[in-house]
Amino acid sequence: MTSEPGLFSGVYARGDVAGHVTDGAWLQAMLDVEAALARACAAQGLIPDTAAAEIAAACRSERFDLTELSRRTADNATPVVGLVAALRAAVSEPVAAHVHLGATSQDVMDTALMLIARRALTPLLRDAGAAADAAARLADEHRRTPMIGRTLLQQALPITFGLRAAGWLVGIDAAGDRLVDVRDHELAVQMGGPVGARGPAVAARVAAELELAEPVLPWQAIRVRPVSLAAALGALSGVLAKIARDVTLLAQQEVAECREGGGSDPARPRGGSSAMSHKRNPVGAVSVLACSKRTPGLVAAALADMEQEHERAAGAWQAEWGTYTELLALTGSATAWARELLEQLEIDPARMRANLAGAAGGDAPLPAGADELITRALTAHAR
Repeated sequence: MTSEPGLFSGVYARGDVAGHVTDGAWLQAMLDVEAALARACAAQGLIPDTAAAEIAAACRSERFDLTELSRRTADNATPVVGLVAALRAAVSEPVAAHVHLGATSQDVMDTALMLIARRALTPLLRDAGAAADAAARLADEHRRTPMIGRTLLQQALPITFGLRAAGWLVGIDAAGDRLVDVRDHELAVQMGGPVGARGPAVAARVAAELELAEPVLPWQAIRVRPVSLAAALGALSGVLAKIARDVTLLAQQEVAECREGGGSDPARPRGGSSAMSHKRNPVGAVSVLACSKRTPGLVAAALADMEQEHERAAGAWQAEWGTYTELLALTGSATAWARELLEQLEIDPARMRANLAGAAGGDAPLPAGADELITRALTAHAR
């Protein structure tokens, strides 16, 4: 978790998702949970309305010292202990006793994770939708652009580039739909109290306040909900990796059937080499792959973290914070890169025809069903 841009953030933190998983974003999410908890307790008659209002007013991230909170995290294996102490110090003495009422560190961290994910998914899904739109445009424009199909990296039979792009489209849409389902149904509040036995009334009010789902039971040691998020992010990352790999192969100079656009200076196309001036490297595709290569390990870590002891894990739960921070950031970056890649991808139909003419099997007819399949993909996307 970091608040400052790093040397590699141009690759790993492209787009708007990275801003939703910084240390500052985590801090504000935790404070938003504390504010929602205070208001929920007041609504239940557990604390005065005036106390809830004072606590909520104090829950602004700029009032807290991240460096000090980091030090306290090292002392307690959670940032919440230090945050609660600082929040109690930020309100009047009579109100301090009402801060964090009945909650645990895990209640705050789990709910903050769900809140972080919900916020990060907004720009991520926006970029995924735009990438799918770009793939749809390519599929429609090139539904009759012939090219050689390739299986096991060998020339096979003719297809159309539109059919290839339609496959990309369907993959992005399917992965995006899974993420929407996770956002709407799996991102749930956590308010189980010390051993997961707190009644549901407070959780219901916190869920409504934060626009999160209300779980049937507290899920502090049953991690299906966060793992559903991890799996859906991993699936989208995998689809984008497939697209990026296709582009790297098609952009090879000896194939040259497509090339990337983009770059900040039209006079100097991006993708230059420090040693070979003739090269134009596929920067967008490479960056998608750089992000997506790291996501399977993070998904595996999320799955490994499901093994938890009794009512609260010693280590596995704590391992999730950095795992999900990186997974959201990397998938968000891959999606932003893929959007730009597809929106600016340049297709060379003449080169496709030339490669097809020289291919073994290139004289076979185009598949009869390709146009119908493309139409089906475009129709499903438009729904």
